[in-house]
Amino acid sequence: MKFSRNVAKPLWESKDNEHLKGGFSGYHGVAEVRTIAADKLVDELQALKTDAERPFPVLFDLTAIDESQMVNRPDKATHRFTAQYTVWNPSKDDRILIKVPVDDETLKLPTVEGVYKNANWYEREVYDMFGISFEGHPYLRRILMPEWWEGFPLRKDHANRATEMAPLVVTPNMLEDFEGYENFNASGDSVMRRVSDTGEELMVINLGPNHPGTHGVLRVVLTLNGEYMEKVLPVIGYHHRGAEKMAERQTFHTYIPYCDRVDYLGGTNNEMPYVMACEKLAGVEVPARAQMARVLLAELYRICNHLVWLGTLGHDVGAMTPVFYTFREREHLFKISEMITGGRMHPNFLRIGGMSMDLPPGWREPLKFFLKDFDKALTEYDQLLIQNPIFKSRTKQVGVMSEEECLEWGVTGPNLRGSGSKLDLRKTNPYSGYEQFEFDIPSDTGGDCWSRAMVRHAEMEQSARIIRQCIDLMPEGDYISRDNRYAFPPKKAETMMDIETLINHFLAVGWGLDLPAGESLGMVEGPKGVIGYHVVSDGRTSPYRLRVRAPSFAHMQTLPALSEGHLLSDLLANIAAMDFVLADIDR
Repeated sequence: MKFSRNVAKPLWESKDNEHLKGGFSGYHGVAEVRTIAADKLVDELQALKTDAERPFPVLFDLTAIDESQMVNRPDKATHRFTAQYTVWNPSKDDRILIKVPVDDETLKLPTVEGVYKNANWYEREVYDMFGISFEGHPYLRRILMPEWWEGFPLRKDHANRATEMAPLVVTPNMLEDFEGYENFNASGDSVMRRVSDTGEELMVINLGPNHPGTHGVLRVVLTLNGEYMEKVLPVIGYHHRGAEKMAERQTFHTYIPYCDRVDYLGGTNNEMPYVMACEKLAGVEVPARAQMARVLLAELYRICNHLVWLGTLGHDVGAMTPVFYTFREREHLFKISEMITGGRMHPNFLRIGGMSMDLPPGWREPLKFFLKDFDKALTEYDQLLIQNPIFKSRTKQVGVMSEEECLEWGVTGPNLRGSGSKLDLRKTNPYSGYEQFEFDIPSDTGGDCWSRAMVRHAEMEQSARIIRQCIDLMPEGDYISRDNRYAFPPKKAETMMDIETLINHFLAVGWGLDLPAGESLGMVEGPKGVIGYHVVSDGRTSPYRLRVRAPSFAHMQTLPALSEGHLLSDLLANIAAMDFVLADIDR
């Protein structure tokens, strides 16, 4: 018997493939699945969006899948590519997955940007990763890969590792790609003058891709008319690491550490939607203790995320002191996380069916010690920054966006709640036992950068409130499921007592968990917004396709709408108040 991690062919070469013949188990995490022909797509989406009784105002995600090597396809069609549109009614937590077969000859679909504004970047991503064109798209070009890249990375015939590719040879045409500004010269001059149609002198400059205010390798190409921004063009892809492609050569279990590195400030909030999607596929019940421990860690990392955000927001608009205060509390939380999980920013703690280990003895005392003075720290932040008159003048009426505009762009999380919404999956669609907790959903109606700061500041107080309840209510019992088909045994010693447990443990570690064929969507309320993991299994030990719907990608697309027509000094306030990291955008 020969083992292989390459999911482009069976993971074994024995004759025993009976468990692959079970067929497609179904779709999990969506209320309904529809298949729509390409020529009906625009009309169908418009009808769904405006339906009087069951509207779907949000395009939650748009991606595609190369089904050419799938063992268990949900239909008998022979087309290679299928586009997948997930539309969402957040107020009712109603989701429909729309599948659109792509013609193999033309590889074209109509653009739906006229229906949902945020389809713009999603369609560019599908074009970039799969080579599917969208007719009528106003600016269809690569978004994550450079224009000179050969091939389409998420196709099954594209190399998975750099070692499988020829060495990169730099050619002159690689220096000419400047995201639509063709008259930049080949030396890459970052400042250029031009004259507008009205005779005004305009200046084109680069902000980034290496700039402390961009929170990573983000480039923003700006067209300035004096101090006012006439055009704002975010350029992403510098941080692209292929998180979705790497899932195809990892087992369902060994992919978990990669989740931490998508939003590296979100900790277990990244792991939770992934393991939830896998648990839905496998039908695994998570013990109550593990459910509440997940909530505990999610809220701990929510505070960590907001502390970094609040301190760096102050720094980006000119206040140096707050970041030293917020990192003080963050370091305390990292020590607690290290005690519980063994990790700081990258805990790698959740498992399919529960957690990697139980909460350690004495875990309550450090949390109680931290929470004892945290309310005082929140008051300090409020006095030092939130209520500071200079901070208010830099953030009030800056980057204003209404609740309706947020939904149109797919904005979720604190940015949406800063525009008056009360949408929070922990309340509207409770998971992991959130329905057991008493907490409020902070919101503000200003819709500007200051309102987003107010919401996140108040969220830290509510997260501390949830953590206190976890300390008091944590149940006893198992920390991982006893279903050893898909979960590791709670104690290694158990593998020496029962032959079935030993066999299952050996196969899970050495071979991988072969989850049932099907598709599953896991969604959680992350610190930056709603995180979605769409897992596709064809019955083998690795995800056939894994889609990461990251909130930062959706939010960064709004930067032109927030900034164009406003002062250059407002740009960094908009960027900072958005709360993003580049790994979450580029994945």
